Amino acid sequence: MGVLARAGSVPLERSYAGLTCKPDYDFLRPPEVGMVMVQGRADGNGKRFNLGEMTMTRCTVKLADGAVGHGYVAGRDKRHAELAAVFDALLQTDIQSRIMNEIIRPLAEAQKQRRSEKAEKTAATRVNFFTMVRGED
Repeated sequence: MGVLARAGSVPLERSYAGLTCKPDYDFLRPPEVGMVMVQGRADGNGKRFNLGEMTMTRCTVKLADGAVGHGYVAGRDKRHAELAAVFDALLQTDIQSRIMNEIIRPLAEAQKQRRSEKAEKTAATRVNFFTMVRGED
């Protein structure tokens, strides 16, 4: 689900277009935009606090064979949530391994590569601060 949620609608749309047999599905919950409360922790392990709200979109679909899929994505992209739900439902069918190998794993690898590139770029601009004792007489 995390890979689908972070993928964006364009890569998911391309993957959906590449499916040889498009699944028939109905909406159990059509794509809808709402807000969720984001929580944080001081120092990563302290007491929880409400950081603020963020926009998210959710969708639930049911395939013709009965598989149900859910899509929750950050932002207001209704098509992204719909496609994430469709792929989630397809992961519960007999073509699960094909979806994993042809769609999910390549998307995960691309996301990993982008994170790695961003980390390298960030590391290149890293500044190490230190305190130096001034030698005054």
